[in-house]
Amino acid sequence: MIIVMKPNAPQASIENVIRIIESKGLETHLSIGKEVTIIGVVGDKSKLQTENLEIAPDVDKIVPVTESYKLSNKKFHPEPSVIKVGNTQIGGNTLTIMAGPCAVETEKQLLSIAHAVKASGATIVRGGAYKPRTSPYSFQGLEEEGLRYMQKAKEETGLATICEVTSLDAINAAVKYVDMIQIGARNMQNFYLLKEAGKSGLPVLLKRGLAATIDEWLNAAEYIIAEGNPNVVLCERGIRTFETTTRNTLDISAVPVIKERSHLPIIVDPSHATGVRAYVKPLAKSAIAAGADGLMIEVHNDPARALSDGPQSLTFDQFHELSNEIRPYATLSGRTF
Repeated sequence: MIIVMKPNAPQASIENVIRIIESKGLETHLSIGKEVTIIGVVGDKSKLQTENLEIAPDVDKIVPVTESYKLSNKKFHPEPSVIKVGNTQIGGNTLTIMAGPCAVETEKQLLSIAHAVKASGATIVRGGAYKPRTSPYSFQGLEEEGLRYMQKAKEETGLATICEVTSLDAINAAVKYVDMIQIGARNMQNFYLLKEAGKSGLPVLLKRGLAATIDEWLNAAEYIIAEGNPNVVLCERGIRTFETTTRNTLDISAVPVIKERSHLPIIVDPSHATGVRAYVKPLAKSAIAAGADGLMIEVHNDPARALSDGPQSLTFDQFHELSNEIRPYATLSGRTF
């Protein structure tokens, strides 16, 4: 449940409510907005039945929260979250573009891509050092060597960096080199990994699972936030349906649904959603029009020879064209890019 304080409630009244709640062994989460202050309660609310909090000084109302996710819930945190990543941010009035190869292959490859995507407006370079692949015989990534190349790319370009992690060992390595870690679709409900990501201290990009509902997705985010890490960004990357024309089916409706239910920023990955580079551009525009806070785009210096996901990767020229074409959509959405 949440306790809504009256406008301009004094600090003493807010602290009094928090004291009562915590005296019963429950957790409180304070959200101070421009117009209203909300105190979220996590735990067994029946312990408060005898406290009559609704008549406590400066309490406006008590609102039950029926959803199983609390900390990622917009009711707990009415103001949209803005997540700082390196020297950039995700959320607010910014349209954030993450771009780079599906897999880091060589230092030269990654550096050339990083410089190219920065020139076209990206502020975060993505690159996979740990690659969970459908086939055990496919390229699995360079692991810590790839992370060192990511660090080099940041040093040369100033771009923030993000890399997927697949284990606790990968998290422990990634925190030394990158600005943000990614939990991929296949690990969205790897609850142990989610908890460890929450303890990492880095912002986390949480991709939606292959067949996950939005409620399951938000509950996965809850695992990360519950470990004391509120810096979570959601990524819609398509879900598995009966359609086989595209790699997955991009659920564009997830963007406004998340905006209604959660305070967390949401970006869209049209590359993984379609698996076809020709469809990336129109779906990127659709995502921005629907209200997405950013895009994740796969870009490669030589897609035909890419070790992973070449068919969905844009060339440098194609990414530059995309960047120019989405600027009007960003402007119409009230975002800077």
